Amino acid sequence: MPNHSPRAIGAIELSSIGIGYKIEDEMLKAGSVDLLIARTICSGKYLIVIGGSVSDVQASVQAGLSQAGEAIIDHLLIPNVHESVFPALGQSVVLDGQETGALGVIETFSGTSVLAAADAAAKAARITLLRIHVAMALGGKGLCLMTGSVANVRAGVQAAAEVARERGLLVSEVVISGPSKELFAEYL
Repeated sequence: MPNHSPRAIGAIELSSIGIGYKIEDEMLKAGSVDLLIARTICSGKYLIVIGGSVSDVQASVQAGLSQAGEAIIDHLLIPNVHESVFPALGQSVVLDGQETGALGVIETFSGTSVLAAADAAAKAARITLLRIHVAMALGGKGLCLMTGSVANVRAGVQAAAEVARERGLLVSEVVISGPSKELFAEYL
């Protein structure tokens, strides 16, 4: 994780691993960005996620898209990403038992689209993003978990689902108003 919080996040998801390496290189050369994720993901795809200033992330994403051709599965640029996306993406959110509330789950068909959904949830409601899983051990899907009051989780899930739905990539939206302690055990 970088020492500063990026103001923007960009991602490109590709159908080819080889082209993924090429695009990663193009993106890193095009702007002064932090490489947040660059790896193969389920279904033989390659995912690149970068962070940095809006202009550098824009330049990097454009450079990647211009070279990717038909290998592009999904991509995004979020100019003013919510700061809670980064710890959730890094799996570094720790809760104590007093912080848990309702549980919200958003599931998307791509790892990239879940980033946009998580950002929308965090901006729409007072929720805590617990985890953002991007495509690993999920068959290429994205998964976002959030907690907070029932009303806030409902609002966050609704906002996230709308973003994923607009992209044509929503799998499921779930709100569990009173989850069992065992359900949260993995995250406490």
